Amino acid sequence: MHLLGWIILFTAIGGFLSALAASLFLVVPDRVRTRVLPHLVSFATGALLSAALLGLLPHAIESAGVSKTHEIGLTLLGGLLLFFVLEKMVLWRHCHADVCEVHVNPEPHAHAHGHNHAHHNHDQRRDRASATLILIGDGFHNVLDGVLIAAAFMTDVHLGVVTAMAVCAHEIPQEVGDLAILLNGGMGRLRALTLNLLTSITSVLGGVVAYFAMAQVQEVLPYVIAIAASSFLYIAVADLIPGLHRKVDPGSGVWQFLYIVLGVIVIYVSHSLAH
Repeated sequence: MHLLGWIILFTAIGGFLSALAASLFLVVPDRVRTRVLPHLVSFATGALLSAALLGLLPHAIESAGVSKTHEIGLTLLGGLLLFFVLEKMVLWRHCHADVCEVHVNPEPHAHAHGHNHAHHNHDQRRDRASATLILIGDGFHNVLDGVLIAAAFMTDVHLGVVTAMAVCAHEIPQEVGDLAILLNGGMGRLRALTLNLLTSITSVLGGVVAYFAMAQVQEVLPYVIAIAASSFLYIAVADLIPGLHRKVDPGSGVWQFLYIVLGVIVIYVSHSLAH
């Protein structure tokens, strides 16, 4: 088989298998899924933080070289600002589509009810914004996975196969977390599965681009990695963690912390095994 064929085949298999494994979460009954979903959001928070800080960012610095550390930092900062603007745009769009607290003008005797209703709508918009941003960030990440798989295949076919399998194993827990965020954002199961699958197979795009322009891709690769890291950091810190703070009872806080730590551990171990 031609080298490009190997790259397309294994980037497609890796993206499809990881999304398919994560989609098993959608098969469980609604009652069970509703109970499990908050824990998966906590898990996703830890997974995103771990993937960004223990995987992507160190790899970006290593690839660029220590002398480019400040440039990577600026790219990370620029990515955070970019996703801040993107979220503002998403929130603005939902504000015009739904009831927004700035448009709520309750009667004096119904002020408390109006305030609670506005706050609830604001939380829903933030959840939908998180779902939109995770699709963008995951698309970046999967394109990057395709680039890495292509680079491995262009070094050695056997190395490419091993790398593709490692990426698939690494992606499964993250894809589960992504599905949790999409469902938490109000998406239906079919739509969440379809969009998650589409973003997963963007790895094919990354592999093809890398095959035809590897020299240029390698030059900008550390900065693409930094942008992917910034998207994961922003979603975890600006969107998911504030959502977790909506539950203030001690019991929920303990479980949230434990699942965040579990997400960190799973991604850390997966990343270590991949290397």
